[in-house]
Order: sequence, then C-alpha cells, then structure tokens
Amino acid sequence: MTTDASTLLGSITCPSGRLVVADTGYLHLWSRDASPIADDFMLSAVDDPALRESIRASVDLAVVGPDAESAARSFNRQSGTWLYDIPGHGAEQLAGVFAEHCQAHGFNAWLERQEPRVAHRERVEHAVRAGGSEFIMNGVPIVAIGELPTDQEIAVTATSRDYGRIGVRWESIALRVRFTQPASTRLLGHVGVDAGRLSLVDADGLASWRHKEPIDGMADVAFWGRSVKEAAVSFGASLLTNPGEDGVYGWADLPANEAVDRVIALQEWKQAVADRMIAVDFRPHSHHWQIMAKVRAAKHEAGTIEVDDTRTMCFMTSWGDGFFPIAADHDADGHLVQIRIMLGDSQRQAQLEAIYDRLSLD
Repeated sequence: MTTDASTLLGSITCPSGRLVVADTGYLHLWSRDASPIADDFMLSAVDDPALRESIRASVDLAVVGPDAESAARSFNRQSGTWLYDIPGHGAEQLAGVFAEHCQAHGFNAWLERQEPRVAHRERVEHAVRAGGSEFIMNGVPIVAIGELPTDQEIAVTATSRDYGRIGVRWESIALRVRFTQPASTRLLGHVGVDAGRLSLVDADGLASWRHKEPIDGMADVAFWGRSVKEAAVSFGASLLTNPGEDGVYGWADLPANEAVDRVIALQEWKQAVADRMIAVDFRPHSHHWQIMAKVRAAKHEAGTIEVDDTRTMCFMTSWGDGFFPIAADHDADGHLVQIRIMLGDSQRQAQLEAIYDRLSLD
C-alpha cells in the first residue's frame, strides 16, 4: 500500500470559529436556535406508529450533580454530560438505569430533563466547551469544534492511498489551521454518514443554509435507469449535460411547482407498468443543489459554495457510508494545529476486505 501526495480540495471560511462536520444529506434537520423536531421525511422510514410518536416526543437530558462528568463518562452513552434525542417512551427507563449505575459506582449525579429541548446551535457550544466533541442531531452523530481562525481561509487537503484490491481511496482529510508541530492528538468523536458525503460548515453559516427550498424559485428534474429512453420519448425530455452524469434525462430551470408536477407524472408513469425502471430526482435550486452540482463536476468530488459570509465545502468520502473518526492535533502550547477526518482507518479497511473475501467465495 502506498500513500500519494496531498491533494488540495479547496478552502473554507469559519467566521464564528466553530466548525460543524456533518453528513450533507442531513443538513435539512438543523434546528438553528429552535427546539429540534423530527420531520415527516425522517419518520417516513419508521413503520411502527407508536415509535413514530415516541420519536416526535423525544427529550434531551442533562447529567447534573457533583460527579456529573465522571458519571457521564462512566455511563458512556453519549459524549459529554448530555443525552440528546431520547425517544419519549425511553426517557424514564434511561433515568432509572442511570440512577442504578450511579448507585453501583458511588457517583452523586442524576438526569434532568431540559425544557425547552437543546437547539442544535446550542449543542455546538456544549461541544466547543468540551474541547470539541461528537453530539447527536436527530439521532445522527456529528462533530463540532472551536478554535478555528475567524479571519482567514482554511485550506482543506486530502491524502489518498492505494489499498490494493480495494483500490485508491481517500485516507484522510485535513484542515490545517496552524503550522506549528503537532504534539498531541485527541479523538473528538465519529461523524455518521449514510449519503456518502460530508460537509464542513461554519456553525453560524448553517442558520442561512437552505437545503430543500429553492433560492430562485426554480428546480431541475432528472431521471435515469433501464427505461430512461422510453420515458424521455413519452415526456419529451432531453439529455441533461451535467458534468459527472451520463445517461441522465430531464429538465433544467423549471418553476418549482411545474417541476413537482413532472416528478409526480414520472412516478405515476413508472408505477403504471411493472417492468418500467427509472429513478427520479427532484432538484430544487437550494444550497444543497448548488454544492452537489459542484461535487459532481469536480475531478476529486469536492466543491464549495458561499452561504452568506461563509464558504462551506462538501466532498464524497470515497468509502461510501459509515462512522468516521475525527481527531484534533494540538501543539506543545495547546493550540489547535489541524483537524483530521480519518476515512481509511483500519476498521474501514477490515470491513471492505471482509466484503471482498465474501464476494470471492460466491
């Protein structure tokens, strides 16, 4: 296995000094300064009505008392002294389990329900005060850290590695904020990915992030698959020329309501005949759409856009989904030197090697 030289993916800005690392596909869940809620899209995958209502009634709990930090660390359910997004039906049971744990270990600590619930922006501050950490956003782990320079661009570089039969993939992503020598490393936590991509976003920039709402009132419709040419003829669609996408048909720059109508018509056309196979994508001209267009067009599958006075980046992990560790390196004086997202860690390699082993036996 050989490691290639670092590749510059671009740069971000972080005027608040607080960086959030999160799955780009989940940024629509960001509650800003409001109490978090579970939206219908997120709950659509939950079949049990009782469980859906319990998730809607989720609570946030704080570990308090003289031994709060020691008790929370020993309990080891979430980072720090907070337990976020606990489904309503499990809150009382969790409080009982925690009380038993404290009694067994001699801790003077207990759980207190937070009213109102802890907004996501406030969770960032909790993470920053802890020196940077992982926290839960609607059940998904993300990472936030402070100490970033507020008045300069921050370069983002990626290091690739040839993993043999797994192929060449990103080994790590680094944000270098100081050029002193690293003297210590601290694991901040893990970021969860199930859309194959990550974003680096200023915590205050997220307040202006428009994930689904078209900024200009327009949207694109794209479709592809085995029956794509039949659908294109039926609907009079054209081949789209988006970089990085081949064999994709649809329409660009439609009024959003017209785009929705065409998506519905395509879905109905697909369902009318059992063996019709197309995938349909509604793409409102949102920040999410803007940055994904940049990612699809880029050689290294990374792109940046400006959101108000911040520059944010999205990049493909090259490993798909999973839980990726994030670490911070500090110099001998305790100053932040760099943040590293470790994509090709040993656990990831082992998982893919096992998959390749199974495939070779089939």
